[in-house]
Amino acid sequence: MRFLIIFIFLITNVVAEELHGIKNIVIHKIPKTHDNVIFLDKNDQKININEYTGNLLILNFWATWCEPCKDEMPSLNKLQANPELDNIKIFAINIGKETLDKVNKFFIDLNIKNFEPYFDPPTTLAKMFSLRGVPTTILINKDGQEFARVIGSIDFEDKNFINWIKKYN
Repeated sequence: MRFLIIFIFLITNVVAEELHGIKNIVIHKIPKTHDNVIFLDKNDQKININEYTGNLLILNFWATWCEPCKDEMPSLNKLQANPELDNIKIFAINIGKETLDKVNKFFIDLNIKNFEPYFDPPTTLAKMFSLRGVPTTILINKDGQEFARVIGSIDFEDKNFINWIKKYN
């Protein structure tokens, strides 16, 4: 059993970086490159993350029916407005195949004003990123590589998270 645990640890590309109080963040030892990360805005126009190289990108995958998504969305909204993170761009990507009206109501009900909703295209980023549930947040560095992900919800206003993410801003 010990051999198996050591073997799994050695073959994975993640490193456990201590973020006090945040247990569900996975930090990649070697950043991952994803090709053709394209999603849709509310007018069905394609958004390609390659157009945002040089920015710290946060791709937050969510759905209106997801209670943890509702819990974390207000803190994500405040993260976008954080003056210490002037190079951050948040894309809240709905993967629930929900109508624009339902998504807009969700944003209005939670008073989300600092970013717009986006939508997973028919090719589904959920599959590309191998999402296992929502919310899941993909963190992409200025070079366009995934350097970490949050599996489940977190408080994006957590001081430890903000101090850590500032290194990538």
